Amino acid sequence: MKKMEAIILVVSRPGTEEKVYEKLKDHPNVKEIYRVYGEYDLILRVEVNDVEELDKFHDEVLRQIREIELTETLIASTYGLKED
Repeated sequence: MKKMEAIILVVSRPGTEEKVYEKLKDHPNVKEIYRVYGEYDLILRVEVNDVEELDKFHDEVLRQIREIELTETLIASTYGLKED
C-alpha cells in the first residue's frame, strides 16, 4: 500500500524552535524537518498509512508539544519529484 504524505507547517512559541525540532526530528513518521524563516518556524514532511494515522500523529504527537502554537497541514495529492 502506498503511504500518504503530508506537509505540516508549524508555528512555535518564540525562542522554542530548537526544542520543538529536537522533540520531532527522530519520530518515525517525520521524514524531513526544516527550520525556516518567515510566517512558520518549522516545516515537516510526514509519512503515514492513512488519514486515521495522520489524526493520531496530530493528537498524540503535535498536540502534546506545549511549545507548538499552531499547525497547518497540507495533504499531498501526488508523490515524488518530477523526473527529467
